[in-house]
Amino acid sequence: MSFPSLNEQMDLIKRGVSEIIPEADLVQKIEKSIKSNTPLKIKLGCDPSRPDLHLGHSVVLRKLRQFQELGHTAILIVGDFTGMIGDPSGKSKTRPSLTLEETRKNGESYFEQARKVLSDKNVKMVYNSEWLGKMSFADVIKLASKYTVSQMLEREDFHARFNKEEPISLHEFMYPLAQAMDSVEIGADVELGGTDQKFNLLVGRALQREFGKEAQVILTMPILPGTDGVEKMSKSLDNYIGISDSPREIFGKTLSIPDRLMYDFFVLATNIPNSELGQIKKDIENEPRNTKRRLAKEIVALYHDAEAAQAAEDEFDRIFVKKDLPDVIEEMNYGALGSAVNVLQLLTDTKLIPSKGEARRLIEQGGVTINNEKVSDTKADILLSEPKIIKVGKRKFLKVIPA
Repeated sequence: MSFPSLNEQMDLIKRGVSEIIPEADLVQKIEKSIKSNTPLKIKLGCDPSRPDLHLGHSVVLRKLRQFQELGHTAILIVGDFTGMIGDPSGKSKTRPSLTLEETRKNGESYFEQARKVLSDKNVKMVYNSEWLGKMSFADVIKLASKYTVSQMLEREDFHARFNKEEPISLHEFMYPLAQAMDSVEIGADVELGGTDQKFNLLVGRALQREFGKEAQVILTMPILPGTDGVEKMSKSLDNYIGISDSPREIFGKTLSIPDRLMYDFFVLATNIPNSELGQIKKDIENEPRNTKRRLAKEIVALYHDAEAAQAAEDEFDRIFVKKDLPDVIEEMNYGALGSAVNVLQLLTDTKLIPSKGEARRLIEQGGVTINNEKVSDTKADILLSEPKIIKVGKRKFLKVIPA
């Protein structure tokens, strides 16, 4: 096959990147790849503890896709074995471990969703239990001898916990080493990760040298903030945009991000060409409303298609500008005809809201309506005398039909 020129490859690779360590090594690897007509092995480790992917996860996946487009091989390492340890990165306490069965199941879900971003060509998925699970205790002792405790404590989160005299289990020290063995095993040329993974990726580079292999290049990507513009995008914080969300959800959630984050989202979460990014900056300043709509449509089109993106915009206008209901509302059979149920119970039973505490908060904030009437009393009983259309927040609708 024929690879693009070095300059073409570097222009695409460097888009949105936080760090390349070291960039000179990457240049050499690409030059060698072009000369030998051999693709580079680009590694991305998948965390099987979080199977639901959102735009935050897509940042590194999209970078991996760019390497694929340049002709290189994407290797997804599903950490089914390391998932049983639990990645301690950024954690203030020991993280609960998962079973091998749980990590395998989550890994399958991860790969299925990742295919929304990655090409089906030149991609491999492997489980690191294939080699880590075969290591004897003697092998583990030998591996542990490759790194010192003082080196481990250079990691910011370990260092902070040590200074606070908070527990650090010895198995947590094994996580970076086990992840590094993945790089040794597959002979990774480049490893991708978020900025919070920098330490782990560097351990992989060091361990490859220890085993007499050529050291991988580290490429870190920024951590994408959530829709609140403050915290890291996370499902637990409900500030995420899921790549498996419906077009309506993706469109509406994207419109809720702060204007100051728009440019970052264009760079990290869309396929807008580099040549257009200068104009995007101007459009954000001059026409923020229309530019954010364009951003929302670009993201919807990536995970669905252009027709779905246009339909999502039309529906948004109908619901939030013209105050109409969506064309399709999910229905649920609930309760007996003529019975009454407390509103908090109704909201949690229908899973519109995960807890009564959260339901109480949303009602007090005016975020719940039933048949277009705002609910203000958290102790109110709802009479199930007819179908009820419940609206929670701006985008959740459910039609409850009593039996």
